[in-house]
Amino acid sequence: MKMRAAAEPTGAERARLAEPKHLAVRVYYEDTDFSGNVYHASYLRFLERGRTEFLRALGIEHSRIFENGGSAGCHFVVRAMGIEFLRPARMDDTLSVDTCLNGLGGASIEMRQEISRGGEILLTANVKIAIVTGGKARRIPAEVFEKLKAVAPAPHQEKYLLKS
Repeated sequence: MKMRAAAEPTGAERARLAEPKHLAVRVYYEDTDFSGNVYHASYLRFLERGRTEFLRALGIEHSRIFENGGSAGCHFVVRAMGIEFLRPARMDDTLSVDTCLNGLGGASIEMRQEISRGGEILLTANVKIAIVTGGKARRIPAEVFEKLKAVAPAPHQEKYLLKS
């Protein structure tokens, strides 16, 4: 897998990149259950889109990582996810999916996500992602690791929370 080496971000650029990424999502009929509330599994798709856009903003694109059908690349696999459903979203709502990096290991990534509507938090999620090739865990490729490291909280810092 070949990725262009990125220059080390400046302090201001690092601060900008480390801020949570926001993705607007509209709730459609297909996302809801019989009551008009968002079906619980639909939130998983919203969260996945948020993580994908977070990575894309850092210059990490799935299609480049999956080059050669994944044989020479790697895949991001959700290893664990803790979700707290606080309030329902409804059809036609415009939601904000906020994503930030919460921790970084040699072969795993931890993210914190929130879905909100008009500033009201509807859902929180803590996601642990493993990096795999051929179904086996592997270290994060150096090029990807450096981009993530640029926005990762320092190991001694308290993990970042999106909202206080």
